[in-house]
Amino acid sequence: MTGDLADGRPKTFVFDLDGVVYVDHMGVPGAGETLAFLERSGHQVLFATNNSSRAVDAVVEKIRTRTGFAARPEAVITSGLAAADLLRGDDETCLVLGSPGLEQTLESAGIAVTADHAHATTLVVGLDRGLSYERLAGAVLAVRRGARFIATNDDATYPTPDGQYPGCGALVAAVERATGATPIVCGKPHGPMRTLIERKIEHPDVWMVGDRPETDLALAARAGWGKILALTGVAGVADDLEPELQPDLRLTSIADLQTIVSAINTRSGR
Repeated sequence: MTGDLADGRPKTFVFDLDGVVYVDHMGVPGAGETLAFLERSGHQVLFATNNSSRAVDAVVEKIRTRTGFAARPEAVITSGLAAADLLRGDDETCLVLGSPGLEQTLESAGIAVTADHAHATTLVVGLDRGLSYERLAGAVLAVRRGARFIATNDDATYPTPDGQYPGCGALVAAVERATGATPIVCGKPHGPMRTLIERKIEHPDVWMVGDRPETDLALAARAGWGKILALTGVAGVADDLEPELQPDLRLTSIADLQTIVSAINTRSGR
C-alpha cells in the first residue's frame, strides 16, 4: 500500500519505460541522473514495461545507452516475462506473433516455440514490427484450431518522436476480430504483470511512474500504489481522467522527481 511521498521513508518506484525513461531512440533528458539519484537515496528502482519485443538483457542495454543508467537485469519486468511466467510448466507449444526477443524470452523460460501454426497449442501475441499478412493469417488459423490466445499486452499504441505508432493491442484486435476469441492479457494493468512486480518489491510504500493512465495508473489503482503521471509519453496535461486514474502527482518529466525527492530528503535530514 502507498504512503506519503513526502514522509522521507524508502520507497519502491516502478517506472514504465517507453514514454517515461525514453521515447523510442531518445532518452528523456535527466532520466538517468534521476534514476541513479533515487538508488543512492535508498529507494528501490524497478522497471515494468508492456513492450515485449526485447529480452531483459536487451532492455537493460537500451536503458544504459539511452540514459547512462546501469539497470540491474533483476529490476526489469516485461510483459513477455509475464507471459512466460503464466505459461511456465504448462507443456505448451507456442506460435509467436511478435519479435525474436519475445521468442527468446519464452525459450529462456523453457517454453517450446514453433513457426508452424498447425502444431501450436498457444498463440502469444506481442509487438511485431516484421508483421506480414501470412504471419497474421497463421496466428488466426492457430486460434481457430483451438490454440489458447495470450496477449503480452493490449496497448493500442506506443510513443515515438513522430507520434503514436500501432502497438501490440492493434495486432491483438485483428486476431480477436478474425477469430471471435478473447485473449488472456499479461501486461499492465492485468494480474500476471502485477504478480511479477509484487515479487520484486522491497518497500511497502510503492509508487508507479507511467505515461499511460489506462495501464500504468490503472495498475497502481488496483494495487493500492501511489500514482505518478509523466507527461513525456501518451498522456496530455488536460486529459480528462476517471477519478480512480487521477494521478497523485503529474510531472513534466521524471527529471522533476529528483528535485522533489531531494527536497524531501533535505526536510527529513536524510
